[in-house]
Amino acid sequence: MSPAQGLAIETPDNLHAKEWLRAYQRIRAATEAICAPLHKEDYMVQSMPDVSPPKWHIAHVSWFFEAFILKPFLPAYQTLDPAYDHLFNSYYVTHGTPFPRPERGMISRPTVDDVYRYRAHVDRAMEALLSDPPQEHLQEILRRLELGLPHEQQHQELLLMDIKHILAQNPLCPAYRNDLALTPAHDVAALGWHVYPAGVRYIGHDETKEGFAYDNEMGRHRQFVEAFQIADRPVTNGEFLAFMQAGGYDKPEHWLSDGWATVEAEGWQAPLYWVERDGVWHHYTLGGLVPVDMNAPVCHVSFFEADAYAQWAGARLPTEAEWETVAHDAAIQGNFGQGNFVEQDHLQPVAAVQPAEVPGQMFGDVWEWTGSAYRPYPGFRKLPGSLGEYNGKFMSGQMVLRGGCCATPADHIRVTYRNFFPPHARWAFSGFRLAREA
Repeated sequence: MSPAQGLAIETPDNLHAKEWLRAYQRIRAATEAICAPLHKEDYMVQSMPDVSPPKWHIAHVSWFFEAFILKPFLPAYQTLDPAYDHLFNSYYVTHGTPFPRPERGMISRPTVDDVYRYRAHVDRAMEALLSDPPQEHLQEILRRLELGLPHEQQHQELLLMDIKHILAQNPLCPAYRNDLALTPAHDVAALGWHVYPAGVRYIGHDETKEGFAYDNEMGRHRQFVEAFQIADRPVTNGEFLAFMQAGGYDKPEHWLSDGWATVEAEGWQAPLYWVERDGVWHHYTLGGLVPVDMNAPVCHVSFFEADAYAQWAGARLPTEAEWETVAHDAAIQGNFGQGNFVEQDHLQPVAAVQPAEVPGQMFGDVWEWTGSAYRPYPGFRKLPGSLGEYNGKFMSGQMVLRGGCCATPADHIRVTYRNFFPPHARWAFSGFRLAREA
């Protein structure tokens, strides 16, 4: 049979597109696997303005592919409902009018079943597009897909964060899953320190090397870093409990002014999800309410709490340049607790193993607050069009976190990855390690 008789010739570009299709299918399946343990009632809850109902996450990540790939590049594509462009637009005001974030829990219809039908509709269209892509637009389609897949992975982590917050509001403390991998329990060594000399460091993503990075990682630049010391692991629950027992939440001298105002306004006395039962501290996990593992990294603390602890301990938080300097020497997968990502299925930080020649737990377990504000690197340029809203417009009032956490996909993280949250945020899997002058 000749090409004229209907046999498609596989070009390198078409084969490349099909590789991307397989990646698309894998990541989309991972999102649905996260939601599989939920009941329909769980999909609707919005427990605070920063939390989105799981139903909205499922719809929004499909909207992203529809809005930025299918509508521009698949002429025959028909959306299921034009109203979805308003309901499931997160914050892209140059694209359209987003539905207010604090009111996402009020969208009872479309139903959960409707949202999954929408998701399947988008998947079928994406599979058709990537199976026979228009050659004149292929590079732009793949460029947008290269952003859309990490975007969905970010929402996978957000789903786990939000599900945890939603279920934690229930006084029954229901478990999201009863079959999570057991977290290894063992003592950790006393906090140790690694010394790094002063010098000029290269910070940020190297665009000459292969591999995806977000625009906020771009602008690789030189930065002089003074000599410093950094802890060989994050601060543990037991160490943070000592801060609490020393009156850490009651003494304003440890706190930044905004932090102390937040402590007073919110009544903080412990990390988020901690509760004392019969003299024993417990915390809510995705496996239910369990006693706090005093050897595991402290989690669900804000930047304000991390900074206050550091002040109390006579130390400070590392800058993101210091953190990246150290991370270049630490393997993302390794023997010193470097591998506790979502694939390990703990969905909870675990205690560090024995110290090594480089600081441990730099990747996975907890996102680590740094002392650096989220600002653009030299030469930063936003992506063109509406996708330029992805990161750049949030570079005010946020602090940088590094390293990923126990809910992060392992292939999503890298040394230069910059996460960011406002300094009062606690529902993320966020912890910290200490630094000090050399």
